Amino acid sequence: MIIKSIPSLFTVGNLFLGVIAIIMVFNEKPEIAAMMVIIAMLLDGVDGRVARALNAQSEFGKELDSLSDVISFGVAPAFIMYVVAFQDLNTAVAWIITALFPICGALRLARFNVVTKTPSGYFIGLPIPAAGGVLATLALFKNDISVIVLLISTLVLSILMVSTVRYPNFKKIGIPKSAIWVVPIIVVFSLVIGIWFNQYLSKLIFIPLLLYALWGLKKNVDRRIKPRRRKNKHAELSEEQVQSETIA
Repeated sequence: MIIKSIPSLFTVGNLFLGVIAIIMVFNEKPEIAAMMVIIAMLLDGVDGRVARALNAQSEFGKELDSLSDVISFGVAPAFIMYVVAFQDLNTAVAWIITALFPICGALRLARFNVVTKTPSGYFIGLPIPAAGGVLATLALFKNDISVIVLLISTLVLSILMVSTVRYPNFKKIGIPKSAIWVVPIIVVFSLVIGIWFNQYLSKLIFIPLLLYALWGLKKNVDRRIKPRRRKNKHAELSEEQVQSETIA
């Protein structure tokens, strides 16, 4: 019974850090708040792997994971962005854009839980942990980026979560059962380093998260353009063939 509960401890840790992130941003510590979201991403990334390694997967764990994700990667990042950048905007606009992000995140998770058939190795829609990580760290650039850009970015991330854009799924990469004991050490080490170097590390982590979000968009555009190019090329070849036959 205790072994079966181990994965849920990581999930609860994820939820705990999400709540702490909200507290930190209201205490005017957005860098630490963003780092709490990033470390919550780490916990979210290992809970499922630990469950599979221990053969402790369950519907309870699945639902708990989704509820935790809504808080840690939906509500917390939205609060970070609101407190840091949106408070002085028109109230209606600020509230709607802020609320839209966790709403789309919840819709994304609901779809993930009920849709059983997805392309192998891919997520459909930007995963909420990635979207939340981008939003939480993007807020730290408030002094360098226009508020309008931050508003549009929040809206785009919200739409990407409920879109049909494909994103790589790295969750299939497992953890050997013999190495599970290392996971808590990595989490604690990451927490200490994250808090110690929060001002620089949070902004640095923004880069790979943003690249992941943009990668899905690029691949989606490529998938739509390539068939058209092939079709146009085929039409051109057919036209050339007809012309050559006419000349002959």
